[in-house]
Amino acid sequence: MTTPIEISVSRIISARPEQVYDLWLDPKSAGSPWFGAERVILNPVVDGLYYFAVQHEGRTWAHYGRFLRLDRPRVIEQTWMSEATGGRESTLTATFEPGGDCARVTLRHTNLPDDVLGRQHEEGWTFVLGAIADRFGSRAR
Repeated sequence: MTTPIEISVSRIISARPEQVYDLWLDPKSAGSPWFGAERVILNPVVDGLYYFAVQHEGRTWAHYGRFLRLDRPRVIEQTWMSEATGGRESTLTATFEPGGDCARVTLRHTNLPDDVLGRQHEEGWTFVLGAIADRFGSRAR
């Protein structure tokens, strides 16, 4: 087993932290990390489980885990497992910091495998932040 890695991506979103926080937990809202998934089961409470399956590169990728911390509007922390984590339970922490009429959203993903699939999470989370920014009409920052 390889030594785990950590990735972190951040973006300024043209919305208040509570708006972005609420979007994160709403699978029916465009821009949500769950939106457009083939299947979503989501119980956003501490120790609540989630499962979602997405189509990517011609196949279905299942993701699952549980919520560890829900502190509206500041932090969502959840475990994250998928084929791309090599079955390893990783942890994703999303923080939502106020800044005027905007929010700085930072995604920190720890305990990822140091391999191609593990490192690709950075691209995936950058895409998610872009979708959230688009949802709120944010300029690239």
